[in-house]
Parts: sequence; structure tokens; C-alpha cells
Amino acid sequence: MQDYKPLIVQSDKTLLLDVHAPNADECRNALMPFAELERSPEHLHTYRLTPLSLWNAASVGFSPDYAIKVLTDFSRYDVPQIVCAWIKETAERFGKIRMIPDFFLAEELQRASEDSTQDAPQEKLPDTLLLETGSAKVAKEIEAQRTMMKYLTPVQDTREPAHDNIPKFLFRLAVTDRGTVKQELLKLGWPVKDEVPLRDGEPLEVSLKETASSGKALHIRKYQSEAAASLVGDKRPGTGFGTIVLPCGAGKTIVGMVIMDMLKTSTLILTTNISAVHQWVDELLDKTNLTRDQIGEYSGETKEIKPVTIATYQILTWRPEKEGPYPHFQIFRERPWGLIIYDEVHMLPAPVFRVTAELQATRRVGLTATLVREDGCEGYVFSLVGPKRYDVPWKELETSGWIADAECIEYRLDMPMEKELEYAVSGTRIKHRIASENPAKIPAVQEIVKRFSQDKILIIGQYLDQLYEIAELLKVPIITGKTNTSERDEIYSKFRKGEIRILVVSKVANFAIDLPDASMAIQVSGTFGSRQEEAQRLGRILRPKQRKARFITLISRGTVEEDFGTNRQKFLAEQGYTYKLIRALDELPDEIDCQTGGEYL
Repeated sequence: MQDYKPLIVQSDKTLLLDVHAPNADECRNALMPFAELERSPEHLHTYRLTPLSLWNAASVGFSPDYAIKVLTDFSRYDVPQIVCAWIKETAERFGKIRMIPDFFLAEELQRASEDSTQDAPQEKLPDTLLLETGSAKVAKEIEAQRTMMKYLTPVQDTREPAHDNIPKFLFRLAVTDRGTVKQELLKLGWPVKDEVPLRDGEPLEVSLKETASSGKALHIRKYQSEAAASLVGDKRPGTGFGTIVLPCGAGKTIVGMVIMDMLKTSTLILTTNISAVHQWVDELLDKTNLTRDQIGEYSGETKEIKPVTIATYQILTWRPEKEGPYPHFQIFRERPWGLIIYDEVHMLPAPVFRVTAELQATRRVGLTATLVREDGCEGYVFSLVGPKRYDVPWKELETSGWIADAECIEYRLDMPMEKELEYAVSGTRIKHRIASENPAKIPAVQEIVKRFSQDKILIIGQYLDQLYEIAELLKVPIITGKTNTSERDEIYSKFRKGEIRILVVSKVANFAIDLPDASMAIQVSGTFGSRQEEAQRLGRILRPKQRKARFITLISRGTVEEDFGTNRQKFLAEQGYTYKLIRALDELPDEIDCQTGGEYL
């Protein structure tokens, strides 16, 4: 019946999803390509249509008609006509402006080559490009923007009329401004369809092994092959750049290596920390034909530039003076890279965005579990790295067995009276810290650890004093940003081998760390309402395993932590996860073999 359809579409472009209605899950999956989740309380989840969500959908082939059909098919009431009109007008902005090679200069170079009586000159690529639009209105809008005209020069189109007989308006720009122009036009509401061919980098024979060095057969999953193919395409203009979104534990590193195999070119890999650099090195040596001599590490400890070089974002954004240059940006120009892989692209720092704006002629891929950025810079990823090329619902991979079955639990605890009084008279930021460091959380962690004696547990938090206290009480190792690299790698190795069952980690665990056997995460505190952090922390326990994965968050009842927690959960709610709320440890599921005390090693 009509009344049981799950969706309510409102004229302010918000969508209300009744999670109890039939087909609610099907509707959520259909909305994911073109709508963003804003709120996810118990009964009605609120999505919003945004220009960027529609342009990401358009870039991978979803039409405005598809979006309108989804809304119409699932809507309980008539879809407001104004929403349908806005979807069409907004989605159709993608492709109104094309970036193309400067054919005028290309023709001049060709004529010069043909007229030359000397040996044919070495091929030289034009150092300018063209923006093209068939809309006089769009052209006038661009010309009216002073910020744009710093980079653009109007050019008269002298070509024969196109088959559509629509006159084209052209602007010339320098190749080095390619990314900046796309970024500025996106701010104006005009996403650029980049159809300039990408250059081929230095050749490198990279091949995936059939059997990894570890002795395991290497099977590329279907979605991993599809993700890589969506990026590489047919290597024609408009392909070779973009972002691939897959859950933590789904094998994004494998996708990166499949792309390397397809392109066979020198590759620069950027990632979040030195441990992730070492993981990439180990994975490349295990699963490809590359030798150690072909792989360079560029970090605070080692600075090698090889055919495949792996660098940290931190070293790239270091500079000796606050307003001085970034000396390590030279790595981008050191070799003729044919591929740049931005691992955990949602963490891409602003200074790297700046240099990425110059690297638009290089094939590039962003790998991430979520494009959510709390600073609102998702548009930078879209315009400078590339639009979303591939995405798959987390629950779909869980159902297929490619990531672990996970249960999310929020455990709310009272604060001691003296802390409640301190909390009442404090400012918002101090309130968050007081609630996060609630002393009642520590015995709760001890009890959970005892109860789940068969789990390999990560205890994750924001505040170091709290984490050190937990590590001391449980007599387990702790890893923070201050832990040196060799010690950190040794502890991670022991955890993977089962020599350590419990590990306390700070924010360093938010990033690309592979701990495949971790089956439980206890989150004692977090970075305010970061949706990105919540997804990354759940991702630490999503590698496939026999045990159900459990993600337990400790929240101080009646504090700002509740509000921040609700915001943190939004992205995971969009993926189909629900949070079970408990108010006592007795409500946790039992485990037969419970530890009674001692050192948990």
C-alpha cells in the first residue's frame, strides 16, 4: 500500500526514511549514490540532496532521471515538483563545462613539425588547455568573476560549427592552473568535466603474483576488480582519476595494487603514518613481482626515491618555518610518476591539496572508507583527486562475507557526583573532556575485558592520561604518537601473532593500520562528533573472522558525549549499522569462558 512506502520527500530537499517500513533497506541502498545522511535517530533517518552528492553520482553515470525514479518509487506521497526540477537542473550542471586540450596550439605544433626541414623535433605537449561551454550564460558568469579571470583568457572559436550547431565559448588556461580552475569553478557551482588526456609516466613492469610470497593463493575479489576498472577505464580522456570508497578491511590496498598492475608505471603512494608505509612495503613485496630495490620509503626516518615510492603526508607537510615553503614537495616532481595513490584520501591535508592542484596531468586515485570530512572539504577531493568512481554498501560486503559481521553497542554510564558538579560549571570543550575521562569508564573497561576473554581487543581513546591509566591497570602495551616506529611495529606484530591479546591505542589507530584478528574495539573517548573517526575505528575490527566483531562505545549519560555520539554514528547508520543502547554490563551478551583476573597478555 502507498502508506507503507518508506520515504517522505520534502520541498527543502530533505528525505525522511521510515526505518520500520517495508523496503527501508532497499530504499537506503538506492539513495546512497546521490543523497547524504544527516541524522539517524531511532525511527526516521534524514537525508539531504546536495549538489556535490548529485555531481558524484553523475560522474559515475547515474542520471537525474534515475534519482527522480528512486524518489518516486519509494515515496509515500507525491514528490514535490520543485525537487524534481532542482535535481535535473543541478545534475545537468556536470558536463556543461568541459576541460579539453588546447587544439589551437596542438595544430600549430603539428604544422611546425611538418614544415621543419631539420630532424623532427622532440614531441612537446602544449602548456595550455581550454575550457569549453556551449552556454553563453555560463560563459558570461565566468567572465564576471574576477577570481576566475586571473587564470582564464577568452579565445575565439574558429572551428567549423559542431554537429549540434551550438556555438562554443572558449577560455585558455595554463596547464599548471588546471586543478585550481576546477576547484574555483566548483565553488561557483560549476563542476568541470575534465577530458584532457593524462600523460603516461615512466614505465615499470608491475605484476600481481598468482601465489603470494606468504604461500597463500592470491584471489582478486570481483568488487576489487570492478573498483580498479572503474578508475582505469579505457585510458581515454576522462578516465584515470577519481576516488574509490570501500569499507576498512575490504582490501583497498589490493585495489591499489591491481591498478598498478593495469597501468604498469612508476607510482607514488601517499599514506598517513610510518606504520602504514611499512605495511604497503610488506604488501607489495608479498603480492607483486617488485623487489625491495624498486621500492623507496620517504619519511622522517628514510628518504629514498625509487620507481615505487611510499611517503607519509606528515613529511610532505613539514616545513622549517611557519610561513616558509614545503621542502619535501619536490618528491612530486622528482620522477615522471604515472600514478599517484592517495591512501586514506579523506585525511588529505590542505597543503597537499595545494600541490595536488598542480598534478592534474597524472593518473591518481584516492582510497578511503568514507569521503566524509568534518572540515567540509569533500569538494576538494572531488575537483583535485577526482569524483567518486566506485562505492559499495558496507552491509552488502558483510552479507557476502567479505567483511566481519559487526555489532555496535553504546554503553551509557553515570558520572561520580563530584565530576557532575565540575561538569555543570565548565565550558563546552571542558565539558567534553570531563565526560570523556569519566572515571567510571575504567572499571567498565576492566569488566568487559574479563568477560570477553576470547576476543582480541583494541581499547581506543583520545586522552593520553586516561589511556596510560588503562594500560597500567591491565598491564598491556600502549601505542601513541610518541611511540617510536620500531617499538610500534614490534607491538603490532605481536598482536597479529596472538602474543598480545589486548592493546591500548590512541588516535594513531584511526588510520591505515592492519590488525586483521582484532574482534572487539572499546572506544573510551573520541574527537567530538567525528563521523570519519567512528567509521575508521569500527573498520579496525572488520577483517573477516569466525567471531562476531563488537564495537563498544562508552558514553557518559546526560552529557555532551551523547550529542556528539549521535553525530559520530551518522555515517555508519547510512551503511545500515544500528547501535544497541545498554545501561548496565549485564545487558552485554555472555561469553562462556570468562577470565577472572591476572595479566591480560
